Amino acid sequence: MKFIPDLEKLSIATARVKLFKRRIGFVPTMGALHAGHFSLINQARKENDIVVVSIFVNPAQFGPGEDLKKYPRPLKKDIESCRRLGVDFLFLPDKNDMYPEGYSTFVNVDGLSDRLCGLKRPGHFRGVATVVAKLLNIISPDVLYLGQKDAQQAIIISRMIKDLNFPVKLKVMPTVRDKDGLALSSRNAYLSKNERAAAVILFKALQLAEVLVRNGQRNSARIISRMKQLIEKNKLAKIDYIAIVDSERLKEIKRVKPVCLIALAVKIGKTRLIDNTIIGGV
Repeated sequence: MKFIPDLEKLSIATARVKLFKRRIGFVPTMGALHAGHFSLINQARKENDIVVVSIFVNPAQFGPGEDLKKYPRPLKKDIESCRRLGVDFLFLPDKNDMYPEGYSTFVNVDGLSDRLCGLKRPGHFRGVATVVAKLLNIISPDVLYLGQKDAQQAIIISRMIKDLNFPVKLKVMPTVRDKDGLALSSRNAYLSKNERAAAVILFKALQLAEVLVRNGQRNSARIISRMKQLIEKNKLAKIDYIAIVDSERLKEIKRVKPVCLIALAVKIGKTRLIDNTIIGGV
């Protein structure tokens, strides 16, 4: 495994790979790697000749008062995980190289970035789209791997790739969950023992929604109401939002239809967690 902190050196290295017509799979991360990331890396390893992983805690996607400074950064552990999983290039860029003095160009995906999580985190998805666009330009991968847990992010990046003609295929892989159903997330590390137990309520609310749909319920408001009732029974949980939306435009829909996204954000103590499920074939 090669460690590459320099943007230009990585571009040169991947360009050389392309000369030999070898496929590059790319997994962008902010570190604090867990089994969800590992599933993306393993899939990239199966399908490509070269696997590139980036670790970069992107300051552009954190708003005022968010957890940029305390975001977990277990770099030594992450490096060992990447080595064990057979990563070829580990990209560890410096903040000042990614956003040098005078930096003023950002990518904003209108109509998608200001919905769901974007309502409470203005500028977040502008930061996400910008850093992913930069990474795609630097690395020029054949395939980009993202996780379904961050569904809105994946939908936004998909639109950006299409609109800006990036020559890359996007693969969105299923959410990886713990044994009790909690979606794996780097932010789970913030949870106390009691909060960790309470956090399962997100998954249970999504399960309830799936059962309601299977049993014939199509009214979005009624499904959301039942989900709220379940979550509000948990004293440690505070709902940020629950929404049933079109899976391409992220617009709220009054009746469940194929295919749609049920998404929610809930604070457990001080930690904001997200989760979702795709409803299809109803």
